[in-house]
Amino acid sequence: MALSFTVSDVIPAGKEYIYNAWLDSAKHAKMTGTVSAVASAKVGDTFMAHDGYISGKNKSLVPYTKIVQSWRTMEFSGDEEDSVIEVTFEVTDGGTLVTLTHSNLPPHGRQYEEGWKTHYFKPMKAYFRG
Repeated sequence: MALSFTVSDVIPAGKEYIYNAWLDSAKHAKMTGTVSAVASAKVGDTFMAHDGYISGKNKSLVPYTKIVQSWRTMEFSGDEEDSVIEVTFEVTDGGTLVTLTHSNLPPHGRQYEEGWKTHYFKPMKAYFRG
């Protein structure tokens, strides 16, 4: 049975800045504290994050509101389907509430719940705080 979970946090920046950084190669790498990323603001384009550990494809983009991507790590086996992330951005006190729903994960995917908090939300807060 596929796993799914939802995590969220308030990031101290406007939703436009966060959305744009998510879909920009250089800014995505900087906001996650990694060396390289390849990103695009075009549906159908592929992406790579965390120095090649993560890859996928843009499935749906609603400017400044929602990003839907297929998603996998190097830990997925060749016969495992891509998982799906849906990231939403909502203005709130102190910045933007970023909510990420991760679905269609393989049985070993539970560790990614903590990974989003540690490897995305925490460095994003530091990056946007400046």
